Amino acid sequence: MHRRQVLSWLALGAALPLPTLAASSISAPPLMLAQRYPSNHTLANASDYWVSEKYDGVRGYWDGSQLLTRSGERIHAPDWFTAHWPTTALDGELWAGRARFEQAVSTVRQQIPNDAAWRELRYMVFDLPAHPGTFTERRAARQQLLADLAQPWVQAVDNTPAPDDATALQAQMQAIVAAGGEGLMLNRGSALYHVARSDDLLKLKHHDDAEAQVIGYVPGQGKHAGRMGALLVQTTDGQHLKLGTGFSDAEREQPPAVGSWVTFRYRGLTRLGVPRFASFLRSTPPV
Repeated sequence: MHRRQVLSWLALGAALPLPTLAASSISAPPLMLAQRYPSNHTLANASDYWVSEKYDGVRGYWDGSQLLTRSGERIHAPDWFTAHWPTTALDGELWAGRARFEQAVSTVRQQIPNDAAWRELRYMVFDLPAHPGTFTERRAARQQLLADLAQPWVQAVDNTPAPDDATALQAQMQAIVAAGGEGLMLNRGSALYHVARSDDLLKLKHHDDAEAQVIGYVPGQGKHAGRMGALLVQTTDGQHLKLGTGFSDAEREQPPAVGSWVTFRYRGLTRLGVPRFASFLRSTPPV
């Protein structure tokens, strides 16, 4: 949405109407999804988990013949990037390195792949969705499969046994964050790959974040008069939120378009399950 359109709507002096979100006709791949690490930092059977770095990139699902985003959009990778990949499914992250999320997104979004940009990406494979075994068994099979593939841009995510002590786990997370990483992922070793969100897969980050779709705007007041004051968004579970902080002046002048997706940061949930102190983090392009 162009700035002129936004300002003309803001001039109405009221929030824009909240449209019904259209269902996508694209079929999303069957993905295992992560829950947040328990807020009380107590994890039952911690010794059954494997821990790894959480890579801040674009999730990529290889269905045996093509790369797909988690929403089911085809990723136009160069032919050489996926040459000789297996016919079995792979689940991973297209990653440009720590603190390079925008670079990964920009590369993956292009309909005509930029060869030089793709050479900066790595496909960090963290699971084998079609494998019938437990995560511990899938981990071993994944390492062998990728060792046989022997492509330096395709790497198996390094999983190590999770520490029993919550303090040690938090220290491990803080070390990753201090080095520019996003956080940690924990996989239950005895779990099968299943298409659901459960504590078989957990994410531990310094701040909680989530995604939501933009459904409207609230006009700015005071120093923000004449531009966007807050975004009205709808979360993936249907909650409506108002994001009024975290924006640069440029983002208020030209905010994310209605229908686009954004990532917001928050600090835990209320007893009703509503994100607390939600603030804008970044636009999340449709990849």
